[in-house]
Parts: sequence; C-alpha cells; structure tokens
Amino acid sequence: MKKNLGFTLIELMIVVAIIAIIAAIAIPSLLRSRMSANEAGAIGSLRTISAGEVSFQAACYQDADGDGVGDYGTLAQLEDPDGVAGVPGYIDEVLAAGSKHGYNFTLNAVAGGGGAPSTYTCNADPQSPQSGRRTFFLDESGVIRFENTGATATVASTPLG
Repeated sequence: MKKNLGFTLIELMIVVAIIAIIAAIAIPSLLRSRMSANEAGAIGSLRTISAGEVSFQAACYQDADGDGVGDYGTLAQLEDPDGVAGVPGYIDEVLAAGSKHGYNFTLNAVAGGGGAPSTYTCNADPQSPQSGRRTFFLDESGVIRFENTGATATVASTPLG
C-alpha cells in the first residue's frame, strides 16, 4: 500500500481561509490602535510645546518691545533658544521640523508690544486620515482643544478632558 505524504489542496485552502479571517478581524483593530497612539503622541507634543513656550518666555530669550517680559518663540526658537550650539532646547529637532507622530504642527507666535501681551497658537493636524481623526489646538492658556469632525480646531473647540 502506497502512503501519500503532505496536505491536500482542500486542507491548504482551509488553512489560508482561516488566516484570512483572522487578519480581517485583527487589521482594523491594529489601525485604530495606531491612530489612537498617533493622537496621544500629538497631545504629548502639544504639552511639550506648551511647557517650552512658558520656559522660553520666562527666560526672556526674545523681547521685541523691551519691556522685560519675554515673548513666545517659534518651533525653531524652541529647539535652539539662543542660537548658540550646545545650549539645550525645549523641543527636539523632529518636532521643530513641524511633523511628528503622523501630525503636522503649525506654531504662530506674536510678539507683544504697545501694551498687548505676547501670544501664540499651535495647531496639530493629521497628515492623512490614517494618522488620526482629531485635530488639536493650543494657545498661551495651555488648554488643548480638539475637533473630531475633520475641521481645524480653534479656541472655540472642545477642551481636551
């Protein structure tokens, strides 16, 4: 009697079908986890920017009107506060480039003057729909706000709780 070794085509097709079913269940969950991680990373980066802005202003690296109250800085200034090599910055070079965790960061600092205080706003927007669903906003109040509709977050958006 001849003994056949190996698997039949039907057995192999059943194994491939089972693997495909498991992948179909796991991949959407993996993508949602990745988006959540990107959003959490963007929130962490906004907190880093907020702390960096407070420190940059307190150190008075920039004072456009000469009133002794420092102004807020740009992303490049937060990375290299006084332009001297070897002085540590408040943010890393990746965040200073404006893109991290699948989000684009836009920081606008406005110098004070004429009795008006220095202000800044920072938006974090996903680079693609796969990067994240929410957009984020931060200003000198330190409150991070978000929109989950795809619209750009503003000062009127919902605070992150």
